[in-house]
Amino acid sequence: MTNKIAATAAAAVLLLSSLASAQTFRRLGACPSLGCVLPPDQSDFLPGQLFDLRLEVHAPVNGSEAFNDGVPDEAFTVSIGKLGGGGEGGKREAGSAKKKSIAEFFGVDDEPELERWDFSWYEDLFAEDADTPSVVNVASRIYRGLALYEPGEYEVTLTYYGGETTTARWVVRPLATKKRAKNVILFIGDGMTTNMITAARLLGHSSINGKYQSTLQLDKFPVLGHQMTHSIDSFITDSANSASALYTGHKSTVNAMGVYVDSSPDHFDDPKVETLVEILVRVWDSAWGAVSTAALSDATPIALSGHSRSRYDYGSLVDQALNGVTNYTWTNQGGPDVWFGGGAEQFVPGPESYQSEDYYAKFAEAGYDISLNKTSLLELGNSSKALGVFCQSHMPVWLDRNVFTDNLASFENSPTGSDDSALDLPGLKEMTLKAIDILHERGGEDGFFLMSEAASIDKQMHTLDYDRALGDLLELDDTVRATLARLGALGALDDTLVLVTADHGHGFDVFGSADTQYLAAAGTDRQKRRAVGTYEKSGLSQYTQQLSSGADAAAISYGEGAHFPVDWEPRYAIAPGFGANPDRRENYRVHRSPRQPVSKGDNERGYVANAEDAPGGFVVNGTLPTTESTGVHSLTDVPVFARGPCQEDFGGVYGNVDIFYKMAACLGLGRPGPDGGKPGGDDSCDD
Repeated sequence: MTNKIAATAAAAVLLLSSLASAQTFRRLGACPSLGCVLPPDQSDFLPGQLFDLRLEVHAPVNGSEAFNDGVPDEAFTVSIGKLGGGGEGGKREAGSAKKKSIAEFFGVDDEPELERWDFSWYEDLFAEDADTPSVVNVASRIYRGLALYEPGEYEVTLTYYGGETTTARWVVRPLATKKRAKNVILFIGDGMTTNMITAARLLGHSSINGKYQSTLQLDKFPVLGHQMTHSIDSFITDSANSASALYTGHKSTVNAMGVYVDSSPDHFDDPKVETLVEILVRVWDSAWGAVSTAALSDATPIALSGHSRSRYDYGSLVDQALNGVTNYTWTNQGGPDVWFGGGAEQFVPGPESYQSEDYYAKFAEAGYDISLNKTSLLELGNSSKALGVFCQSHMPVWLDRNVFTDNLASFENSPTGSDDSALDLPGLKEMTLKAIDILHERGGEDGFFLMSEAASIDKQMHTLDYDRALGDLLELDDTVRATLARLGALGALDDTLVLVTADHGHGFDVFGSADTQYLAAAGTDRQKRRAVGTYEKSGLSQYTQQLSSGADAAAISYGEGAHFPVDWEPRYAIAPGFGANPDRRENYRVHRSPRQPVSKGDNERGYVANAEDAPGGFVVNGTLPTTESTGVHSLTDVPVFARGPCQEDFGGVYGNVDIFYKMAACLGLGRPGPDGGKPGGDDSCDD
C-alpha cells in the first residue's frame, strides 16, 4: 500500500465522519466507514446464540466518497479477543484484548471464499433528484453458524487499506441455564401506546364522578415497564425490525428481520441471528406457536422464524417458517406447532405463494391439521400441529365482525382463494385460547412459547380509523383476560410468564370531545371546529350506558367480563388526533365501513383529503410528504405489562432488545457450552 493511498484513506475517514450523520440516505445503515463489521458495534448476544459474521470493505467509484479508483482491499484481516481478565472483573482498556483470527478463535476449519459485488446509493435528496447514484465496489467474507459462550465484552477489529480499522464491541449477556418459567405468552398490541390504552379504557368502561367502575385487564397487571423502540439506523422503527429486536435481542434495519442487512444483492445471504423460538426448540425442545389478526406472512408473526432483509418476501418467509432458510440449516426449528391468522394468498397455489406451490398441501404433508374457519378451528384436536388460515390478507377487525357485520360480505377474502367472503371468522380470543390448548398438550413438561398479536391496532391507526383500532385494543384486553382464566383452568397459570407490549407506537392521543350534531350542521370549517370541546367542555364519555346512577351502577357490555362500548355513535364522541398524518377530513363519527382518509390527487399534489371520507367534517392539514397516504409510526416508548415468573425483571425503562434477554433468561436459554443440550438437573422451574 503506497503512502499516497494511506494518506487518501486517512482523508476518507475524516470525510466519513460527516457522512455518518446523514439522515435521509446511508450507504449501509450499520456501517458508517469503508470497513463494515456485521454484527456491528454495540451488539449483544445470548450465550450460545448462533449468528453469522459478515465483513465488507467498500471502495466507492464516484461521489464524495470516491476512493482508491473503486478497488476494494481484498487483503483485509479480522481479529477478535475478549476484554478483561478472568472472571467478571478486571476489564482492560480498549485494544488490550489478546486477539486471534476469527478462524482460530471460533475453530473454523475452512476460511470462507472472498465475495465480490457492487451496489449503488444516493448520497442525498439532491442526488436522487438528479438521478446521480454513487456506485460502490465491495470485497467481503462471511462466517456462518458462530457462537460465543463466555459472558463478557469482546472486541472485533477489521483492518484494511494499509492500517485503517473498524472496531466492534460486543457484549455476551450472563448465562441463564435455569428455567424459571415453563411457558411464556407474549401478547403484542401492534403499534399500541399508553395513549391508546387510555382511550380504549374510556370507550369500554364507565365512570362516575371521574372514577372508573371497572378497568382493563392490563390495569391489573402487577408490573409495568417501558421499552425504547429505536432501530439500528433510525429512531423511528417499523414492525419488522422491532419484532426482530424482541425475538433475537439484536437490532436491525427498517424492513429487515433476523439479519443484519449487508450490501449484497441477495435478500437471503445477509448475516443471520438465531431467534428465541429457534433457540427454544434447540435447547429445550419446547412447543411454540404464533397467532395474529394479520396475514401470517406479516412482519410480527413471521419474524419469529423469518430471516430476510425485506419483510415483503412473503412467500419465501412462509416457506422458511416450515422448512428453514435454504442452505442455512441451523435456522430450521421444524415449523410452529400452532399457526393461526390470515394471509391465504401465500398458501393457495398461485402467483403469491412461494414458487407458486400449494402450501396448504405442504403443511398437511408435514403433519398439520388444517382449519379454514372458526367452526373447524374449535373442532381441532390438541395433539397435532395445527395451521389455521381464515381469510386472504389481514383479518377483519372486531368492529366489523361484531357491530358493522354487513361489511364482511364485501371483502371477497375467502381462505380458499376465491372471491367469496370469509364469514365464519374467529377472533383473537378464539385463536389464542385454542393455541394455548394445543401448545399445553404438545409442549408437555418441556413447556411452550406463544406470540399473540392484535395486528390491526396498528393497521387501523395507519388509516386514522381510530374506532376500529381501539376496538381491536379492547379485543386484545378481553383476550388477555380470557387467557389468564384458561391458564388457571389448565393449572398452568403459576408456571407461565405473561407479557403484553407493543413493537412501536403512533402519535395518537385524545384532546377533547366533539359535538357531532353541531359539527355536521355548522357552515365553514372554522365554525365546525367550535364543535370540539376542550378542558371543561370535553365532558364525559357517552360510549357506555349506565344501568343506574347510584352506587350499583354498572356498564352494559358484550359478554361476562368483557367490556366494549355499547354505543359506538354517541353525539359527543372523543376528538382524537395524530402526530404525523396526511391531509384528511374529520367529523369524529365512527366510520360504518373501513376508513379511506385520502384520495389520489394529480401528480403534483399527491394524496389529498378524501372529500367523501368524513361527510360534514372539516379539513385537517397534514404534516407528511404528500406521497404518504397513511399516518406513520412515532418515537414514543411503549408499555410492557408483566405477570408470572420473572415479572419483576420487566419493570423500569430499557431497550426493545432487552425483552428478548429477559424472556431468554426466564426460559433458561443461555448456554454454557457448544452442545446446546439441557443441563443436567436444570430442566425444572423455580418454585
